[in-house]
Amino acid sequence: MPRGSSPKRERQYEHIKESAEQRGESTGRAKEIASRTVNKERARAGESKASSRVSTEDMSSSRRGGLRSHSGSQGPTYEQLYAEAKRRNIDGRSSMNKAQLKQELGK
Repeated sequence: MPRGSSPKRERQYEHIKESAEQRGESTGRAKEIASRTVNKERARAGESKASSRVSTEDMSSSRRGGLRSHSGSQGPTYEQLYAEAKRRNIDGRSSMNKAQLKQELGK
């Protein structure tokens, strides 16, 4: 975290990093995800000295995450379906696409 960042952003960074690690991301990748997310939120809130146009004009990280979640507009992601198929030990799952996984899982 940059020097002078607020305690709120520190907590946000730790929460995002821990969540990414729980999802199975490596420590380095979890740190990268957390850093990018917090930096984008800082830029959107005007807390950083410099920010890119994409950071300030694109949709917020929380909104994007909500669209990708299980209850989002397209339902579960391919990765979520694949993990469920793996848990249920469904044969041929590695060669299935999202629609086939949905059908096989009965979703």
